[in-house]
Amino acid sequence: MPMALETTLILFKPDAVSKNLTGEVLARFQKEGFLVRGIKMMSLSDEILAEHYSHIADKPFFPSVRGFMQETPVIALALEGDDVITRVRDLLGPTDSMVAAPGTIRGDFGFKDADAKMRNVCHASDSPEAAAAEIKRFFKDGEIFSY
Repeated sequence: MPMALETTLILFKPDAVSKNLTGEVLARFQKEGFLVRGIKMMSLSDEILAEHYSHIADKPFFPSVRGFMQETPVIALALEGDDVITRVRDLLGPTDSMVAAPGTIRGDFGFKDADAKMRNVCHASDSPEAAAAEIKRFFKDGEIFSY
């Protein structure tokens, strides 16, 4: 089956930023041959977090998610590559860093604490539709490049 050229969104979460892991994680993505199409550091507003996490914004734990995501600025990254969405998620490992295998990004760098499941280094889009919406949410027109 031929591979599809895709672009996905990665958010380096506050744990990655504060532990200075962004360069090392980005290097892993680039080693896989993925191309950076957009990258920027930004603070996340209540509004963008409510939109991004709309599937959990009404849950009682959402304020802690919002608080975590506002601890530091995040780095938004648009990556392009063949089957990049699935391949990035495989490189990251499971969302729960406690069960992520060594050699995956979350297995190597994620918090190993049952109470810190959201501290898992990166968010990554889970489908082409989500990637398109998320890239539009975090990047303005003219901030995604081809070269």
